[in-house]
Amino acid sequence: MVNFDTPSISRDAALLPDTGEPGFGVYVHWPFCAAKCPYCDFNSHVRHQPVDQERFTAAFLKEMATVRSMSGPKTVTSIFLGGGTPSLMKPETVSAILDGIARHWHVPDGIEITMEANPSSVEAERFRGYRAAGVNRVSLGVQALNDRDLKFLGRLHDVADALKAIRLARDIFPRMSFDLIYARPEQTVEEWEKELRQAISYAVDHLSLYQLTIEEGTPFYGLHKSGKLIVPDGEQSALLYEATQEITAREGMPAYEVSNHARPGAESRHNLTYWRYGDYAGIGPGAHGRLTRGPEKLATATERKPETWLDMVERDGHGILDEERLGFEEQSDELLLMGLRLREGVDLARWQQLSGRDLDPKREEFLLEHKFIERIGNSRLRCTPSGMLILDSVVADLAC
Repeated sequence: MVNFDTPSISRDAALLPDTGEPGFGVYVHWPFCAAKCPYCDFNSHVRHQPVDQERFTAAFLKEMATVRSMSGPKTVTSIFLGGGTPSLMKPETVSAILDGIARHWHVPDGIEITMEANPSSVEAERFRGYRAAGVNRVSLGVQALNDRDLKFLGRLHDVADALKAIRLARDIFPRMSFDLIYARPEQTVEEWEKELRQAISYAVDHLSLYQLTIEEGTPFYGLHKSGKLIVPDGEQSALLYEATQEITAREGMPAYEVSNHARPGAESRHNLTYWRYGDYAGIGPGAHGRLTRGPEKLATATERKPETWLDMVERDGHGILDEERLGFEEQSDELLLMGLRLREGVDLARWQQLSGRDLDPKREEFLLEHKFIERIGNSRLRCTPSGMLILDSVVADLAC
């Protein structure tokens, strides 16, 4: 039994400020959900029998030891418990995982420790247990603020459950965020603006706002392909995106990344590690990692099926299936792909150091003339709002 009175990770330290550095994150993937949403292509699995949390916890700790031997000593700047639905874990499970991270790497007091949660699996006692274990930020998968669309999205909660979870999270955790999905079928700009203003009134300091995408292999994909699910076209989606940017900026929660909005200083430290192209350890079924090893960066990916991953870890000490060594050119492409998602843009000196070249002047000039990109002084490059709408094309042009 875990003693919550003496956690290895401090629960009371003030959150450290963002240093602007990429940092080193630890991501732990809990792969289980109570139900599979029809739009979701994440590595999540439904089990109708209770999950052996003690056995999975032991496997998480065992894989941590292997990844620690690969990363070497590091100072952790953020921890993220994602899924799946991590709020299906017992508080004791969360505490054991966080204690394990603190044993393998240096974890300063006050780093951001986030856990994803679904409103349907939220209980006050469980939330307090997570807080006692060291979690200081929760990210709620709300997704919509009307019951009709929650049902369409396959969510198990209703609006009343969502608002209860938001209130609890605001009371218990120092920081809280929640997700919404927009560009839903037949959604008008006016409807979305009303829902977004409502969301901002509930939010503390952070919102993640994603356009509905139809992913291959999901139930929505089959419905869309057969013509039974119609989503907004490109023009309507652009109008919804533009309305999102205008309202959040006006309400003091501007976008700091394509789909993420925060009051100044409340940006997700862990996600900034990804977008700034920092290193991170990936632990658990289907987790990915990036670990710098001399001039190379090692990209890792683990077995996705939970039970297969569990058997592999118990037998081999890890569930890693793929280890790809990324050279300088591949790293520079990833840096560009991730960094241009951010409002702060890309550090050009770092990109030039990795790529060994300058940007193609003709391609850059074309994008500058059409106001898809802009320079921030002489040191950084970022997408404009117009460029964000065609981000993939901008990245492809600059990477050539």
